[in-house]
Amino acid sequence: MALGDSLTEGVGDPVGDGAWRGWAALLAAGLGEGPAWFTNLAVSGSQTRDVLERQLPAALELRPDLVSVVVGVNDTLRCTFDIQAVAARLDQVYAALAEQGAVLLTACLPDPGTMLGLPGALAHPLARRQRAVNAVVHALSDRYGALHLHACEGDWITDRAMWSADRLHPGERGHRQLALRFHALLAEHGLATGPAPSPEPEFPGPTRSASLRWLATAGTGWVARRCTDLLPQLLTLAADELRHRARGTSARLDLRASAAVSAALAALSVAEQPDAA
Repeated sequence: MALGDSLTEGVGDPVGDGAWRGWAALLAAGLGEGPAWFTNLAVSGSQTRDVLERQLPAALELRPDLVSVVVGVNDTLRCTFDIQAVAARLDQVYAALAEQGAVLLTACLPDPGTMLGLPGALAHPLARRQRAVNAVVHALSDRYGALHLHACEGDWITDRAMWSADRLHPGERGHRQLALRFHALLAEHGLATGPAPSPEPEFPGPTRSASLRWLATAGTGWVARRCTDLLPQLLTLAADELRHRARGTSARLDLRASAAVSAALAALSVAEQPDAA
């Protein structure tokens, strides 16, 4: 079973009639010698709140043996971003699934600012947020014994052939790369015995004209929706970034973000301790 956002829904890997396939479906096909029962609950645009409140109840009802939870990028693209809330939600999701005995798959992801090629003053605040989410995912993956994929690393991030026109979602080749890496991780633990997904695309990639058409239509709408929510705050963060850079105190922003992650994880530890009474 797969929980998450557009990355797991399969955006960037079209299979016709407006449908998406994606890395999770490609991975499911290679888990064993026989067919696997696969359910994809991921929905484009989902944040950690959506996974906790909407996707998790459906997953718990179906009691999956293996479940992926890959989410968090959309949280970083909202003006309401709060790493303590993100950590608390992910902790509840992981805990509930682990309690049922499911094998958890998690991943850390590259930051959207770098992927979009934003100027440094705009990209750095987004990168700092994504590093915070990744740090939380790392810590909670360890806590709940999840199999964790470092998807924020590797040559695939800078290889444009791996990415779709929007530069935020993998294309078919990129989805296959994710499926291959997850398959190798599962095989290492004896949990994938079927054939690994092929790295080679089944369908031709979008032409340059098709990519430009997407950017001029759906892509413009995608950016506009997020700018309405994020841009005013992002401009404030960028101004703060430039002020610290001019003063030579940029390290304070990183320290502040690290302290917020530590506080978020510490709050979870305190919440889990039994009452003294």
